[in-house]
Amino acid sequence: MILCLDSGNSRIKFGLWGDARWLHEGALDHADCADLARLTTDWPMPARIMLANVAGAAAEQAIRQALGAWSTKLTVITSTAAAGGVRNGYRNPGQLGVDRWCALIGARSLLPGALLVVMAGTATTVDSLDASGHFLGGLILPGQQLMLSALARNTAALPFATGQRQDWPQSTDDAIVSGAIEAQVGAIERAWARLPGAERVCLISGGNAALLTKHLVMPCRQADNLPLLGLKVLADETSPES
Repeated sequence: MILCLDSGNSRIKFGLWGDARWLHEGALDHADCADLARLTTDWPMPARIMLANVAGAAAEQAIRQALGAWSTKLTVITSTAAAGGVRNGYRNPGQLGVDRWCALIGARSLLPGALLVVMAGTATTVDSLDASGHFLGGLILPGQQLMLSALARNTAALPFATGQRQDWPQSTDDAIVSGAIEAQVGAIERAWARLPGAERVCLISGGNAALLTKHLVMPCRQADNLPLLGLKVLADETSPES
């Protein structure tokens, strides 16, 4: 078995892979990291544990502590120049967020051809992969909740909006929610228009994937937990038997 851990800005997503499928998946807040210990009592120790962590050293330490004896199997992944059929186009490959790197590798394992890979979470990232597997570059912008929070926190009169997306917003709450969604789908659609390839596909993952997908004008497929899938690909690629 392989345990894959995606330690993001807000939550830790996990998946236990075995018998050619996900045996168990879940997510928890960083404050509840100790609950990962339940895995060590409910399942046999995996052969590999793969961690993609963008939440800092304290988060990694909390994960190690929760895993206890399992932490001896832990491999902390960093972004590299090439892996999993993807070539990293960053000027400094190590500076690419490891969650984005793993998502690109996961996406590449699902589909050939040119891909637009969108991660819609605390931040929204929009990454372009050409048909040869070359990562061309990407965008980072605040996610839905961050946009709403920024307006509520940094303006004198605007609320934390709870409105609905409308073509013609006629209330402040609707205007704020609509603006935040339009900013994100607009960025995705512009990146899509630039992506070369007649057979290109957009894959979108993350907690806000469903929110954004229904407002996009180009075809888009939801693909859950792309970073976990990328971690599983990396585990296979670096296993002693590979």
